[in-house]
Parts: sequence; structure tokens; C-alpha cells
Amino acid sequence: MTDIVSEEHLPPLRLVKDFDSASVPDTPSVEVPSPEGEAVDRPDNPLADWLSVPDAPVVPVWARSRSSVVANVAALGRLTWWHTRYHGIRTPKYLLKAVALAARGFFRACVGLWPTLSARDHSAAVRALQARVKGHPEDVDLAVRLQVAHAERTRARRWRFGAAAVAVAAAATGVALSPPLVQAGVAVAVITPLAYLGRGKETRLLDQAAPPIRVDMSAQQLNDALRAAGLLKAGKEGQDAPRVSCSMGPVRDGRGWAVIFDLPRGGGKTASDVLAKREVIAQELGVDEIQVIMSRVRAAKGGNAGRVSMWVADDDPYLGPLNPSPLETAERFSIWDPVPFGQDARGTRVELPVMWQSMFFGGLPRRGKTFSQRLLTAAGLLDAYVRHYVADGKGGADWMPMKAVAHRLVMGAEDDAIEALKAMLAELLAEMERRFALLRDLPTSVCPEGKLTPDIVAKYDLPVIFVTIDELQEYFTAMERDDREQVINDLCRIARRGPAAGFISNFASQRPDADSVPTKLREIITIRYSTQVVDRASSDMVLGKGKAAQGADASVLSEEHKGVGVLVTGPASYVTVRADYLDGPAFAALCRKGRALREAAGQLTGDAAGDVTAAADAAGITVPAIVSDVLEVMRHSPRMFTTDLLAGLVNIDEDTYGDYNAEQLASALETAGVKRTSKQVKISGANGAGYQRRDIEAAVPAEILLSVGR
Repeated sequence: MTDIVSEEHLPPLRLVKDFDSASVPDTPSVEVPSPEGEAVDRPDNPLADWLSVPDAPVVPVWARSRSSVVANVAALGRLTWWHTRYHGIRTPKYLLKAVALAARGFFRACVGLWPTLSARDHSAAVRALQARVKGHPEDVDLAVRLQVAHAERTRARRWRFGAAAVAVAAAATGVALSPPLVQAGVAVAVITPLAYLGRGKETRLLDQAAPPIRVDMSAQQLNDALRAAGLLKAGKEGQDAPRVSCSMGPVRDGRGWAVIFDLPRGGGKTASDVLAKREVIAQELGVDEIQVIMSRVRAAKGGNAGRVSMWVADDDPYLGPLNPSPLETAERFSIWDPVPFGQDARGTRVELPVMWQSMFFGGLPRRGKTFSQRLLTAAGLLDAYVRHYVADGKGGADWMPMKAVAHRLVMGAEDDAIEALKAMLAELLAEMERRFALLRDLPTSVCPEGKLTPDIVAKYDLPVIFVTIDELQEYFTAMERDDREQVINDLCRIARRGPAAGFISNFASQRPDADSVPTKLREIITIRYSTQVVDRASSDMVLGKGKAAQGADASVLSEEHKGVGVLVTGPASYVTVRADYLDGPAFAALCRKGRALREAAGQLTGDAAGDVTAAADAAGITVPAIVSDVLEVMRHSPRMFTTDLLAGLVNIDEDTYGDYNAEQLASALETAGVKRTSKQVKISGANGAGYQRRDIEAAVPAEILLSVGR
């Protein structure tokens, strides 16, 4: 990037500037004392030009770190390998071109040697003398001598032709009788000089290879891109156009190019203006905007309001093999530590500190929103002193494994589930107030900041409370207005005051608009994550107003970016993350592991302690799937109509229960050992065909019922 004005070439800044007193009348000259270490830079020092050390690095930028050296060497290796493959498959073409050039070279050699072999110069001289003799009969002796000389030269020429022919024939015979390797060597030795002789200005033996690197981060390309985006002024006639100054790079950084540059002063543009023009810059660089990662360089890292760090990937950095979650193989985890969440575009590990935080996940369906949300809850599974409260408005299979661990588990958004959610929130608020009262009474030596600590958790048996609610919009749209306002207020209180008491809020919604998830709830969330959304307005709904203009825009993600989202952790902190992969079976295994940890620590409480199917799974006893699923649907109801039960089963597993009717359900339950005490149930004064939960539980082995106190 030789054309970019680098900070390394700027003259050293001087802290004292001398003014000509004559040019500023009546202005006393005030000398500002310089630090002792800068005495060599004083203008009155005659040795200043020799003693001043330029602020230039001794080691080039690409060699300042091991990772940079490795990245550049790897890039050179990839380029070499590409050229090897590119030219390797064209070897037959190159051989044909070499033979053609050699034929042209042989012709040129023959044309060049023919005058020597044929003694053309002597023959021309003899003919000229003979022509002169014809007009002067007295020169007969000269004519005879010329004729004799010409005969001798002709004889010598024949000998030369004969010797050349014999030599060529002998060489050809020798080559024909030689081993193939020798023949190939001789062919190369002959063809190479002849092909070189046959070359032309317009003829090239090798094709001109253009490696598929669309971004070379040249000075011209970067400056032109910024100028096209309106961030650099066009140069006036006869003057050079303003250019950025580069303080680092461009250098290879992983599978991309990194550069840090400063906008020129006097243009009125800032780093924020550059971030807002991300799409235009990407277009001018010839890449997709998902490949351009830009951020401001703050003063804490030596930056200023016009300094931008840019990384441009060679290809889409969020595609490729999935990243398994480290939690999948972990035996234990402390929720007080940052949770491994994913990787950024450069492959750097991204971890989230969840203590004292609240989180919100949003995005379109089937883009990995729930999978990403589950990662944080999964971390709490491996800490026995984390108590889980879970509600899933969809009521599907995503959160069903939590029945093995959750103190409270609400599935679905039916009337009974809404009542269970309201009761769960009331329980959480009561627990929060109880904890605040306890923390207020503790001495400052035990509770110095009025917040929960690991020591308080162990001493007073106050486990961290992890509140996970998925598909919030399902609850809000299903509630009456008064209930909706009450639930919103309760969630706001938990998200706003709960962190100090050890509450971690983890909310998610598909449609984070004002009707589905009110602004007053979203705006108090500290950590936000959005998978793909339809437009910048929807992105701002999830990530915060104005975030898209700052560069945090989830609408640039495509359908291929499953499990990829924009993570906002502060007012000016965001990163695009490819979340770790933790599928359903792995999550279920973590739930079973979490149950075992809580049983060993005496922390298995609430719904999980009385869940018969979870207890059966933990004991290794197989419960028929139909029994387990029916109990899950009837979790909040002692009795349920058959039509509602069938609808709940379809919601859990449409593939299995999509075609079930009342007769098939009754037959399957009877086969699983369920004996109905009554085929009719009464709910809210209405009678109808249905089932009672106690009849379903009776089909579970007796030892499991005893273990859960049934």
C-alpha cells in the first residue's frame, strides 16, 4: 500500500512552535518549557536533525507478531498452491505452445544460419567481381582466380552441410536409442532454446493467472472506495486528492486483510460516517458487506474520532463447518465465569459474562435464535447452584428436556399455561424481595456491594436464578390486556432489579415490535442478539435504536447464516457472531447431567424434583413415549379434554401425532398401560371426553412414583 500516506512518514510533532514576533506585533514571546527528554528536539539545538529519532518501526508491520507472520506465510502458501494447480492442469497446453514456438525458433535459426552455411557473402562478392571483369578483358587472370576461389568455397560449404547432416543424424540416432529420461532431457534442452528464439512480444508461454482474491487492499482501491462513498473529497484541478493515512497494514490477518487508517483532517468526516457507509464501501471493494468488518479505534487503544479499523475477508467468514460448543463435553461450569458463546469473523472466541446481565434474543424463525439462546441456559445447567425457571410460549420440543432440571417449567400459551406463567412470575418477585431483605441485613464484610456473591450463595443457600422465556410474543398476544400489562411490569421488575439479587433474565421473541414485546421491556435489556431480520428497522427493534446506522445491522445476514447473529453488549460495542452449535440431543444430555449434579448437591427442587418422566430417565427406566408426551402436555392441568390433548401432542411432535385421532390416542395409551377411571372429565363446568393426569401417571413404574413423592 505504497500510495497511502503512512503515519510512519509524518514529521515528528513539536510541542513548542516559534512565532516571528515581527509578524505578531505587541505579542510577548512566551517560551513553553519542554520536558527534559525532548531537549534534542529543540529548534535551538544544532544537533536536532541528527539526534531526533524518527517515529518509525524497525520491524515491518507484517512481522511484529507471530500470528501475523503465520498468516502471511500461510497466505503465500495458499497462493503458491493455487498457482501450482492453475498451471499444472494447463501443462498439455503449454507443451503444445512450446513445440510451436520451437518450430518457429528452428525456422528462425535456419534463416539466420543459411548465409553462413551457403557462403552467401563470398558468392555475392564473386558475382560482383565477375561483372566488372566482363568489361575489362585484360583481367582474365583475376577472373580465373575468382573462379578457383569460388569452387573452393563451394566445396567447403558442401563439407559443412554434410558434417551438419551427419551430426544431426547421429544425434537423432543416439537420442532414439537412449532411455526415456534422457530423451526427455534432450528434448527439453533442444526445445527450450528454440522456443525462446521463437518467442515474440505478443506471445507468452504461460497464461496470465489471476488468483481469486477480489480484495487486495491496495491504496488506490481503498481511497477510491472511500471517495465513492463520499468520505473523501475529490481533488481540485492541479492538486492531489485527499487520501487516508494508514497507521497499520494492510496485512494478512487470518483469511482476510486488515488495515487501520485515519481520515484526513479538513474533510469534516468521522469514523462514525465510515461505519454508516459499510454497504457502499463493500460494493466499491467488490465484496459482500458481510465480508467487511469495521469498528472505531477508541482512545484507550490509541485511536481518535477519525480512526477506523477495517478487516475484509476473502470470502464469507460465517460459512463452513459448525463450531461445537465447549459446553457439550464439559463436566461442570461456574455461571460466574463468562459463557462460551461463539466465534467472530476472524475465528476469535466470543464469551459472554451473564452475571448481573439481562439478555434478549430476536430474529426470524428457523435462523438459530432458540439454539443460540439455549447456549446460555446450558451453561447454567452445569452449575448445581443455578435454579432454572423456564417458559416456552410455543410449547414445542426445544425446551422439553429442561423438565429434568427446571424448578418451574411452563410449556405453551394456553389458558392453563398463562396462569402457570403468572404464578411463576409472582414466585420470582416474592423470592427477589426476600433476597433483597436478606442482603440488606448482611454486614458489609459479607455483602460489601449489596449484591449476591459466590460466598453468599454457598453460605445462605441462595442459588443464582436463571429466568428463560422463549417466544414472548405468544404469551402477550394470547393474554387479555390487564394480564398483559401485569406480566410486562413483572418482567420489567425482574430485568431491572433482579440482577443484584442473582437473577439472570434470558428472553426471546420472533417479532420484537411494540405490540409483541413492548419497548419499555426491550430497552432495559443489557445484552442483545439478533439473527437475520427483514430490514434495518427490525434490526433496531432487537438491537436498539440507531444500532444499524452504527454498523450493527442484522438485516445484512442471509438465509445461509443460520446460527449467525449480531451481538450488542454495550452502547458502542457489537460484533457479528457465529454461535456455537448445540443440538437437541446434546442439550438433552446436558439436562440429564445437570439433574445428576443437583441431586448430588441437594439442589434438585420444584417441578424437576416431582417430574416422573425426568426421574425415570435419570434412573434409566424406559417410559413409553406416548405416556411421557401426554404427561408433558398435561403438566399444568389435572385433567384435559381429548381435543386439547391431541392439539398439544401435535405441537410437541407433529410428525408422530399429526394424524392421530381420539381412537388412535386411546389405543396407544391402553397399549402403554394406561387405565382410564373415567372417559369423561369436567373442566370449568363443561363435560367432555378426556383424560385425568393421575390415570396417566399410574402407568409409570411404582418405584419412580415413590422417588418423586407421588
